[in-house]
Amino acid sequence: MEHHHHSNHPDKQEHAHSMKASAHAHHDHARHDDGHGGHDKHAGHHTADFLKRFWICLIITVPILLLSHMIQEWAGFHWRFSGDQYVLMALSTIIYFYGGWPFLTGLAGELKSKSPGMMTLVAVAITTAYVYSVAVVFGLEGMDFFWELATLIDIMLVGHWLEMKSQMAASQALESLVALLPSVVHVEKDNQVTDIALKDLRKGDILLVKPGEKVAADGFVFEGSSYVNESMLTGESIPVQKQKDDKVIGGAINGDGVLKIQVTGAGDDSYLNKVINMVKTAQGAKSNTQNLADKVAGWLTLISITVGVVTFIVWYTGGQDLAFALERMVTVMVTSCPHALGVAIPLVIAISTTLSATHGLLIRNRTAFENARKLTTIIFDKTGTLTKGSHEIQQIIPVGNKVSPDEILQYAAAIQQNSEHHIAHGVIRGLKQKNLELWKSTDFTYMQGIGVTGVVNGKKVIAAGPNYFKQENKPMPAIPEEVDQATDTVNFILIDGDLIGLITFADSIRETAAQAIAELKKMNIKSFLLTGDNQKIAEAVSQKLNMDGYLANVLPHEKQDKVKEFQRKGEIVAMTGDGVNDAPALAQADVGIAVGSGTDVAAETADIILVDSDPMDVVQMITFGRATYRKMVQNLAWAIGYNVIAIPLAAGVLYPSFMLSPAMGAVLMSASTIVVAINAKLLRVTPQ
Repeated sequence: MEHHHHSNHPDKQEHAHSMKASAHAHHDHARHDDGHGGHDKHAGHHTADFLKRFWICLIITVPILLLSHMIQEWAGFHWRFSGDQYVLMALSTIIYFYGGWPFLTGLAGELKSKSPGMMTLVAVAITTAYVYSVAVVFGLEGMDFFWELATLIDIMLVGHWLEMKSQMAASQALESLVALLPSVVHVEKDNQVTDIALKDLRKGDILLVKPGEKVAADGFVFEGSSYVNESMLTGESIPVQKQKDDKVIGGAINGDGVLKIQVTGAGDDSYLNKVINMVKTAQGAKSNTQNLADKVAGWLTLISITVGVVTFIVWYTGGQDLAFALERMVTVMVTSCPHALGVAIPLVIAISTTLSATHGLLIRNRTAFENARKLTTIIFDKTGTLTKGSHEIQQIIPVGNKVSPDEILQYAAAIQQNSEHHIAHGVIRGLKQKNLELWKSTDFTYMQGIGVTGVVNGKKVIAAGPNYFKQENKPMPAIPEEVDQATDTVNFILIDGDLIGLITFADSIRETAAQAIAELKKMNIKSFLLTGDNQKIAEAVSQKLNMDGYLANVLPHEKQDKVKEFQRKGEIVAMTGDGVNDAPALAQADVGIAVGSGTDVAAETADIILVDSDPMDVVQMITFGRATYRKMVQNLAWAIGYNVIAIPLAAGVLYPSFMLSPAMGAVLMSASTIVVAINAKLLRVTPQ
């Protein structure tokens, strides 16, 4: 089993309501072979292949059971005919090669990489059973193991199918990064606008970007002006105004103006491409962690071979005949391949992945999820994680009591309704919350970088920021004390040139943020705020939430370094974020947590996706990660406990008073498997 996270979860995707579909829409296109490519291609098909092998083997197992003399003795019927053991051998040969093939190839792979694991254990057991049974058919004294061989392969196929189903596909980060760019772009040549494919875009081309479209490449504004939302690239929540000669980044979303952009970096030279490379290297470094069951299986293989050989030597030199000594050795090796181990961890994983998904946690990287229990530090990217990433009205302050606060809001909404600016959205949301009537307005004008004006009820209304007064050369009105200018944006409302009130906006903190930070403190996990915002805002938010500290003015490309700094100090770091610019940091962190409302890219580089963007889910994820790990350890204990008892009995320590027959071994094995399965079912997501 390669330790890349195989196979997609078709049935889990539907839980990802808020995850955008686009990331998944690109699967069918040719992959960018990025070193991971090879694994992803086989993921889905691998899973189906295991299932198909299982069904076919299950059908062949029925006649094998009917033809096995031991089963006939148990069931009390005799169904023998001359040459029946040859039919039995032929059917078993099919199962051994067809059903056992993934394990035999897995064995070769594990030995090549010098890390024997689960595949080796299974392969050794089935090969020993098969070779011995064939020898019995051709005259070696003893009982054949064909039916154990068949059931062993059946159960192992199911175990591995479960495991692969529960491991999400290797990262598609790179695909969804590319998806941030439009596939067709408008290029202006000789005053003619033509549409060309993105791949034909060259440096120096003049790009026409209409309102609401994505900017296709890095460049600078050649003419026009607009607000551009770069939040998924730079993490800056407020759209940035772009005028002649300003730089723009490919992947940003244009607001309400038309921009002509001269391309400076297309394809490999672009900012997005640099992000892609950072993500690639960080992911490469992360996938070498080996998982628990494989380590245990590696040890068991060594033990089973050693004990098997020792058993043989002891009995053979102790005066027993070859047939007896061989039978004991084979019994040891078949018995020591615990079905329970094959099912123990995959079952817990399958259940935990499904449970998590129904609770809004999509687990893409299991190893990281298992590591969640060891976290010591969590870094929260402010925008959209701890805060809502939108502008909400904080206060409406009338000036001179000419107009009531509700009317101020109505005047503002009347002229803002035509604007696409985030402040306008905030005003309209505020109006809806209060169920006030939306008045009509005419003569709407958008003043770039200043605000909006229009005529409402026959009066000229202006809603504008501080820049308006600079432009009009008027003194800026005093802002009342109760407004925290460090964190709030102020909008002035004027009627016929007369100031009637102010509306303040802020990016509001999520309701559950403080509770989440408090819970993390109880678990001895430190929390830090990471933001591109200024010191004042960072300090205000982190103090309000009682966090352990903040990192302010952090530029996008520095986020990954900040995570590394913590890791150098020996911290086990989780990073939560939702933007493209968080992607390298998410990939770098020990556990990358993407917040669902964010961009596809963040989600694709993260190990765990929180669909609901609720900071409490981070806490839930850690407690659940701990619970999952506990279950795995309990199940391993069961699986190993079974071996501690079964191997010596199979080796014949109690001979002659008690001998563990291979059949008894198989029964014990099933019993331990059932215990493990029931225990896995007891896993619960802690209800909040």
